[in-house]
Amino acid sequence: MTRALALALCTVLLCACPDPERDTASPDNYTRIVTLAPNLTELVFAVGSGEFLVGVSAWSDFPPAALDLPIVGDAFNVDQEQLALLDPDLLLVWESGTPRHTVDELRRTGYAVETIRTRGLDDVSAAMLRIGELTGKSTEAELAAKEFRTELQALRAAHQDAPTISVFYQVSARPLYTINREHYVSELIEICGGSNIFDDLDELAPAISVEAVVERRPEVMLASTDAGDDGFSEWQRWPAIPANLYGNQFLLPADELARATPRLIVAGGAMCLALQRARFNRDAFAGK
Repeated sequence: MTRALALALCTVLLCACPDPERDTASPDNYTRIVTLAPNLTELVFAVGSGEFLVGVSAWSDFPPAALDLPIVGDAFNVDQEQLALLDPDLLLVWESGTPRHTVDELRRTGYAVETIRTRGLDDVSAAMLRIGELTGKSTEAELAAKEFRTELQALRAAHQDAPTISVFYQVSARPLYTINREHYVSELIEICGGSNIFDDLDELAPAISVEAVVERRPEVMLASTDAGDDGFSEWQRWPAIPANLYGNQFLLPADELARATPRLIVAGGAMCLALQRARFNRDAFAGK
């Protein structure tokens, strides 16, 4: 399973994910933490609390120090025996990716659980602040959150006057998934002066048809590098799609884009450069 498809499957399972209001973690300072999603691992390190991690989920590979930590499973399957050996005093779970039944089972077992929400860009700052509270690193968390917000604002200011261009973001090709306006990827598209052609859909990561994409005529197609060099090859069957006419298919860095962490600044920068190139290609085509 690719990271992109895993993300798609997580985001379409929101109905099975934990309710943040049921969190059992108290605001005490926890010192033995296990994270059940790679983005949560990164967020813990981002606020200077990596020293308190005793276990992580699969795919937790950033920063490099995360590779030295025991793996306790993933968002869907937790190794209860390994978890018991690690004896954590807090589990961090991802609202958009950890199924509710998994969280309920962990709570029944007696673990303190904190649900972290990272749907939108503002959630990233809020998540860092909350993790800082839980680990006694509030000062460090506030600085990290402020830096993230400042860099986002700088990116927005740099592209606020850019001509609008319509964008299709492909989460995965088979099955075909995209994102709506509430997803942080859509927010990055907007920051870069783009318009998500599926921002009106109700689901965070909806399944869509090929016909729907063709009908909405995107001027740009984006996907992560996990899609591979042939990630857009099937769309060549519809040469009249503006993105095909302009040669506007771009791959963005997978890890930075797939995880709601401060590294979204890197993904956003790459996206804005891609959309700048896409506008140039559009203008060049119009001038033929």
